[in-house]
Amino acid sequence: MIDLYTAATPNGHKISIALEELELTYTLHALDLAAREQKEAWFLAINPNGRIPAIIDRSEDNFAVFESGAILIYLAEKTGELMPTDFQGRSRVLQWLMFQMGGVGPMMGQANVFHRYFPEKIQPAIDRYQGESKRLLRVLDSHLAHHEYLAGDYSIADIANWAWVRTHEWSGVTVDDLPHLQRWIAAIAARPAVQRGILLPPREDRNDPATAARFSAGARNMLETGQSR
Repeated sequence: MIDLYTAATPNGHKISIALEELELTYTLHALDLAAREQKEAWFLAINPNGRIPAIIDRSEDNFAVFESGAILIYLAEKTGELMPTDFQGRSRVLQWLMFQMGGVGPMMGQANVFHRYFPEKIQPAIDRYQGESKRLLRVLDSHLAHHEYLAGDYSIADIANWAWVRTHEWSGVTVDDLPHLQRWIAAIAARPAVQRGILLPPREDRNDPATAARFSAGARNMLETGQSR
C-alpha cells in the first residue's frame, strides 16, 4: 500500500499516472496548496522541501520518497516496469527523465509564472521562458520523428515529459508546427491509465475563463506571499 500526497499539477500527475499504469494499490491524499498544507510540520517530516508530490510506501517500513523524478525511479525499480533493467536502456530513460526535470518542467513553470501569474507583464521574461520552452519542445519533436517513445518502450520518461507538455497552452506555447510531438501527446493521452491518472486529484477546467482567472489569482497570491515553495 502506498500513500500518495499530491495536488492537481503536472508534477503530481506524473505519480498518479505511474501508479495507475503499474496497477499499484494506493491512497490519495490531496493537499490544499493555497492553504499551505505542504508547509505543515507533518508533511515536512515526509518531504523536508515542502513540495508535492511525495509518497510513503507502507509495504517497505513506511519508507518516504519525495521529488517526482525520484518517486518515478523508485516505483519503476520496485516493480521492474516502465524502465529497462539493462545498463544502456536504463540510462536512456534517465537521460530523458532528467531532460524534463532540469529543462521542460522549470522552463514551462517559469513561463506560467510570467505569462499567467505575475500582475505585471514583463515581456522580456515572458519571451525568454516561452522561447526556451518552445526550444525544448522542438528537441522532443525532432527525437520523436524517429522514435515512437522517448527511450525505447513507453517508460517513466514519457510519463514525466507528457505531464508537462500536455499543458503547453497554459504556458502560452503552441505545438501546431510540431507534428511528431502532437502524435506522441495524443498516443499517451489515449492510454486508459493516463486518463485515470490525470483526474486524480480532480481539478477545475481551466479552459473556462472565470476558472482560469480564479486559479491564476490564487497562484499569484502564493507567489506574492512566498507560499509557492
